Amino acid sequence: MAHYACGRGLSQRQACALVGLARNSYAPPPGGGRGGLQPADAALVARLRALAKRHGGWGFWKYYYRLRKLRVVVNHKRLWRIYRLMHLQLGKRRKKKRLPERVKRPLEVPTQPNVCWSLDFMSDALTDGRRFRTLNVVEDWNREVLGIEVDFSLPATRVVALLTTLVRCHGTPACIRVDNGPELISQVLQAWCQDQGIDLHWIQPASPTQNAYIERFNGSFRREMLNAYLFTSLRQVREQCQRWQYDYNHLRPHQALNFLTPIEFRQAA
Repeated sequence: MAHYACGRGLSQRQACALVGLARNSYAPPPGGGRGGLQPADAALVARLRALAKRHGGWGFWKYYYRLRKLRVVVNHKRLWRIYRLMHLQLGKRRKKKRLPERVKRPLEVPTQPNVCWSLDFMSDALTDGRRFRTLNVVEDWNREVLGIEVDFSLPATRVVALLTTLVRCHGTPACIRVDNGPELISQVLQAWCQDQGIDLHWIQPASPTQNAYIERFNGSFRREMLNAYLFTSLRQVREQCQRWQYDYNHLRPHQALNFLTPIEFRQAA
């Protein structure tokens, strides 16, 4: 009877007093609370749903005090029960981060160096299961691998550090083409590119073909390097990457370069 009275909108204290039951003897029904939303909760549910639709980022207490300002008298425990049954907890309503609209640009073949560099991340694992990442930078003009950075974590500061070294060695590119990874949309990288006068171009989400030069390189790097060896340490990965990078730039002929190596193409130009 006490459960039924609570379901009709009475508080636990009022329900227990109505049936002559001590409050410390009252136990909620199995399944938690009053077994779900009750008909008496309909008006409050509608109010709460309207607030959640308009203010999706609010938490419980903001809803509670907003309802009080709207002259809705409700016990905070009752509202909390309804709030949970409606699954309005912020942790369960994560919204996908919206990216600014990206502009599609045609993938042009550069006619001289430092027109555009392409940059991308790859990942693999050591034999003990620890995952590592590589940051690959390619010159679009002659397909030359400018740098491969290897570590367990490569935040935006490491991206900027590598690019600073490459600019010092090869000059400043007019554009750097990247995807929408968290390190590549960071304010750290954007500020550095702005200081250097570099156009940072993001491809459209889920459109890897717009970054075709680095994607083509990643396929070769995956087959011939990452999938070809077992690595036990980062030092081993770095050493093998250096040897592979030298072979790729100096010894491997590229069909797109009329079967010249990237270095031969640079020297011929």
